[in-house]
Amino acid sequence: MSWLQLRLAITPEQAPDYEDRLLDLGAVSVTYMDAEDQPIFEPDLGTTPLWSRTHLLALFEAEVQEEDLLAHLRLLFAEPLPELHLERLAEQDWERSWMDNFQPLRFGQRLWIVPSWHEAPDPEGVNLLLDPGLAFGTGTHPTTALCLEWLDAQDLTGQSVLDFGCGSGVLAVAALLLGAQQAVGTDIDPQALEASRDNAGRNGIAAERFPLYLPEQLPRDQFDWVLANILAGPLVQLAPTLTAHVKQGGHLVLSGILKEQAEEVRAAYADCFDLAPTTEREGWVRIEGVRR
Repeated sequence: MSWLQLRLAITPEQAPDYEDRLLDLGAVSVTYMDAEDQPIFEPDLGTTPLWSRTHLLALFEAEVQEEDLLAHLRLLFAEPLPELHLERLAEQDWERSWMDNFQPLRFGQRLWIVPSWHEAPDPEGVNLLLDPGLAFGTGTHPTTALCLEWLDAQDLTGQSVLDFGCGSGVLAVAALLLGAQQAVGTDIDPQALEASRDNAGRNGIAAERFPLYLPEQLPRDQFDWVLANILAGPLVQLAPTLTAHVKQGGHLVLSGILKEQAEEVRAAYADCFDLAPTTEREGWVRIEGVRR
């Protein structure tokens, strides 16, 4: 079976209208892709984040004709149509072209992020099974990579971990696979908690080793390691909260911070932590420290 694929260059504001109308026209699926190489930041609760330049991909069954589809689109939308491209795809080619974009990634010496359809490149390594998703992180962004590489270099045996703003749970699951005894995850978005729960199960992590909470339900426990890969503004505001969760002599790891925001974030934690030099990658930084 073949497909007709329509690719439209849209803005986030156009997305809901175009998606609804394309589905009304008979699209069997509508998905979104980044038109450039931009990160998706932590979403507001109940929202679906999109990139500032987004490609909408709609699939139609083979019987749909290009000329008929374009004619219907022109009738439905009063404004000029966005830049578009039509292409015939065989089903196998469509699936393979999407899957081939996502290869296993190595972080440090031991840790691999492996899509579920791939064989683990290093069976003796620490292989975290994680499929790509829209909003919650798969290790490809520098902020997550900085944290994963740092975790890979630590001895986490028997340690406790808090993943604050856990998203997909990638950091907490990585910590558990690297030897942590227990990890706790918290996020403002219930969908993120569900994604974390699913990813933990996919990697053989029992629920009791990875309890998940909304922030207002998070117990006031202290941890050997506290990880927060969110945004600079919330990291500054949450400094008292995050500090309270770190044991004396425990470690704090912060990311999601642009290079020019590093000093402000460091200042918010300098009174309570001995901070290591900032680590930078592609304009993003990681800050880590030990609680006094």
